[in-house]
Amino acid sequence: MDLFLAYLVCFGVGLLFTIVSALMADVFGGHDLGGTGGAGGHAEAGFDSNDMPGFSPLSPTTIATFITAFGGFGMVFSKFEATKNPLLSVPLSLVGGFLVATVLFIMFRTVFARTQSSSEARVSKLVGTVGTIITPIPAHGVGEVAYVTGGSRYTAPARAVSESEIANGAAVKITRIIGSQFYVETV
Repeated sequence: MDLFLAYLVCFGVGLLFTIVSALMADVFGGHDLGGTGGAGGHAEAGFDSNDMPGFSPLSPTTIATFITAFGGFGMVFSKFEATKNPLLSVPLSLVGGFLVATVLFIMFRTVFARTQSSSEARVSKLVGTVGTIITPIPAHGVGEVAYVTGGSRYTAPARAVSESEIANGAAVKITRIIGSQFYVETV
């Protein structure tokens, strides 16, 4: 088989995958399908154990980008006399495909890092915030606290640190947060 044809097939398969993925994203996006079970993940999760969900170096997108770029570079290198030899065009195409896939990965990783920040850090900064009890907290029970942060009002389930009753309208300070439950004490 002619090496140009192999490059053309790689380029075509990668390009076809990209086009089909773009056109079918709304059809098979996996959003709000209800009752499907599982973790509800996305194909972009790929195979990786990095610190950030959303995009992996081995995701379908980066693999398709590598294959497309490998094919494209291969077609170009196989047409120049200086790089026509497969011993030159294949390694150069591999490097070119790797570089394009790496640039794409870094670009997406940067975008995702800025848009998918965790709320954990923000929740931990709420300790010490003063709020108001809007649903009374019974002794050894759960009520509700309202608090303002960043100019927005939020509510959360609350327990009294002292395990005693706290009346509606009482000013309280958030002392710790475990899961979604806020522990408060009167001010």
